[in-house]
Amino acid sequence: MQLSGRKRQILMVAVENYIASCSPVTSGGLKNLADLDCSTATLRSELNALEAMGYLRQLHTSSGRVPTAQGYRFYVESLLSNMSVTNHELEKVRSLIEKKTNSLSDLISEIAKVIGEATNYPTVVMASGVENLILQDFQIIPLLSQDVLVLIGTNAGYINERLDISATQQECNDASRFFKKHFVGKTIKQMTDEFEENNLTSEIQEFQLIVDCLVKGLKRFNNRKMLDVQRKGALKLLESGELEKAKHILSVLDDEDELIEVMESGEDDQPIIVSIAENDDDVSVLKVPIKIGVVELSVGVLGPQRMDYGGVSAALKLLVDELENLKGGQEP
Repeated sequence: MQLSGRKRQILMVAVENYIASCSPVTSGGLKNLADLDCSTATLRSELNALEAMGYLRQLHTSSGRVPTAQGYRFYVESLLSNMSVTNHELEKVRSLIEKKTNSLSDLISEIAKVIGEATNYPTVVMASGVENLILQDFQIIPLLSQDVLVLIGTNAGYINERLDISATQQECNDASRFFKKHFVGKTIKQMTDEFEENNLTSEIQEFQLIVDCLVKGLKRFNNRKMLDVQRKGALKLLESGELEKAKHILSVLDDEDELIEVMESGEDDQPIIVSIAENDDDVSVLKVPIKIGVVELSVGVLGPQRMDYGGVSAALKLLVDELENLKGGQEP
């Protein structure tokens, strides 16, 4: 149902007030908060109407109103339709993009870190399409720590894999030449499938351990949906006194199946996808889809029902805008 201008203004003020102070809004409070040329009785009538329409609810008789999930959703969608981002506090997002890192792993990690710091909420990056990355280069390097570092060049940037094995320089050189000879121009899935068919074992006896560990690592990378989870925001919720909500969000972050379910919720018909918790104890999510080559990322910010939707939306919109600008600048 279409809201009148006055109802829209009252609802926006009610939601903003509740997010900021956790205080239910009353007709008397509205009179002080909003620049509305009407009586307290009229405001009370408008609050009753918004409650009947499902945007607000009363915690108990004679109390003020608080937003429902429908009310929060209206608020976020209204913000997104009019948002123009100029917030200097989000300058870190721009500096990240300007680095133009060639490491896909680093870019994903930095996106999660920057958005988490900008919003003060936990941030999750979920990827799909990794198996379709085209292999372009292999550099296998023995480290002083007795580990082996593998840099895998793809059409979307480098992937870093650290193998917990010891190998000589010669073994690493031989393994690099082997992977370049057989797999440059193929996808990660094609490579792992060829090893499943076991057709190449005669060539790799001298560096079998490197190959086994690398292929095992790529299979994990292939099958793993969650690439990066930043939990710092949940710890800040703990510090703010919202103990139970923070504990619940932390439990979701630690349960990959539940986290994937949360990240896949919401309608995919908006630039910023909004999934508002129906209950106060559930988790709300705002997320954006980002494409890097053939890899599709979903960057999601998780929080309680009463989260700062304005600040989160601004951070996500700026991230998308800056990535789009970067893509445009890279085109010939």
